[in-house]
Amino acid sequence: MINTIVVFQKQEDARGISNLLLRNGYNVSAVCTSGAMALSNIDEMDYGIIVCGYSFNDMKYFELAENLPDTFQMLLIASKMKLEEVNCEGVVSVSMPIKAYDLLDTLEVMSRALMDIKKKGKNKPKSRNTAQMAIIRQAKELLMETRKMTEEEAHRYLQKTSMESGTNIIETSRMVLEIMH
Repeated sequence: MINTIVVFQKQEDARGISNLLLRNGYNVSAVCTSGAMALSNIDEMDYGIIVCGYSFNDMKYFELAENLPDTFQMLLIASKMKLEEVNCEGVVSVSMPIKAYDLLDTLEVMSRALMDIKKKGKNKPKSRNTAQMAIIRQAKELLMETRKMTEEEAHRYLQKTSMESGTNIIETSRMVLEIMH
């Protein structure tokens, strides 16, 4: 089943959309009021759909969209006026006032497309966005500098520590940066 993350600035808006999705059989993995919260939840998932409003407490939809992995899609819910301003490739949108069947039909199409991607990419490693790659690179560089490791040794260290601690390599890299800086 595809993970769905609901992100709206107002908690009551997020809960309302979340409840509608849950009643109609969708797996709502997280309800967030900030882009940072959504990105934190995404790190733990392979595939999913972000259902969101135009802006959050800490960023706008396009900033969140820029940080999404290739295996995530975004469904933007906003007023017609705001949607006229939308210029973000790959973002699907539904205008307010929203009709439940429009939202559910759109999500169904997006879910099917993601399931196809998931089936085709079963054996591919999870793709990472540029920000995630930068965190891993910084951690490796810090290990290479402070512990005199080669790049390969630093990468293996991050992988091994990640497996032993039960966290993903991005989270492990963040921990290395925090502890060693």
